[in-house]
Order: sequence, then C-alpha cells, then structure tokens
Amino acid sequence: MTVSTEKRPQAKKALRVTAFAAESSLISLTDFRNVYGSTPALRVRLIRQGVRAVEVKDMVRMMDTPQDRVFKFLRLSTATVNRKASRDEELSAEDSERVVGMSNLIGQVQAMVEQSGNPEGFDAAKWVAHWLEEPIPALGGECPASYMDTMEGQKLVSNLLATMQSGAYA
Repeated sequence: MTVSTEKRPQAKKALRVTAFAAESSLISLTDFRNVYGSTPALRVRLIRQGVRAVEVKDMVRMMDTPQDRVFKFLRLSTATVNRKASRDEELSAEDSERVVGMSNLIGQVQAMVEQSGNPEGFDAAKWVAHWLEEPIPALGGECPASYMDTMEGQKLVSNLLATMQSGAYA
C-alpha cells in the first residue's frame, strides 16, 4: 500500500511535466502576441527548454533588419546561432532569455497598437527593429537597442513603451 501511494504522486508529477512541455512547445517565438500574452511561468519554461535557433533566425527575418545587428544588441554569437540553426538545436537558457524578451517586446507593441487603434497594415516586428535604433530622450539620448542585452534593460524599454502609450511621456 505504501508503495502505490508513493508512485501515485510521481505519476501525477510526470503528467504535469508532460503537460508543461506540451504547453510551452505550443508557443512559437514568432507568434509575438502569444508570447506577450502568455504567463510568465510559461515564458520561463520556454526559456529553460531553449529556443530553437531556427526560430531566432525567423524572428530576425520578420524584423527585416540585418541579423548581425540584432544579434549584436542581444549579445548573441552569429556563428553559434547559425551553427545551431543548421543542426536544428536550441540556444542556451541565457541566450533564449534575451530572445524571448525581444519577442515579448514585439508582442507588447502589437498589443498596444491593437488596443489603441487599427492594427491593419502595422508590422510590429519591423517597427520595433527600427525604433530600437533611434535615440530616445528618455534614455538620455541612447538607443533602446543598447539596453536589450540584459533583462533589466529589456524591462526598462518595455516600461518606456508603456509610458509612451499612456501619454505620460511625449
């Protein structure tokens, strides 16, 4: 009897882990709105399992900007991403965290435009890629891209966007 009760919680735990894995694999890095709208716990799972390098390259293509430029401000090695993409491998959790942060930021912009007006014809990925490289007075004249290599920097940029949407910053 004791053996069966010990195995039961383990079986339930295995089912939960499988459900987590299935749920996090349903989110594509390039489905920006879903990344942004997902729970922090789900994003953490996505980061821990590692983002497929192929998806990172897809995200950069959608941003319509040179990959070297995006990789530089995300502090990603071009050679590593290209090698892992050719082998269909995942990035490390550390690299995945910055990439998921970028996807989340694009999703935030997409959500802002959807909430504020007509999103028809608006391309959030391209807009973010351009905006990140523009000097911003609220950042002391620095470009938001210079903050994208850390999670604190990404939070700062995200908060700046939210402030801009609310009209508190002009």
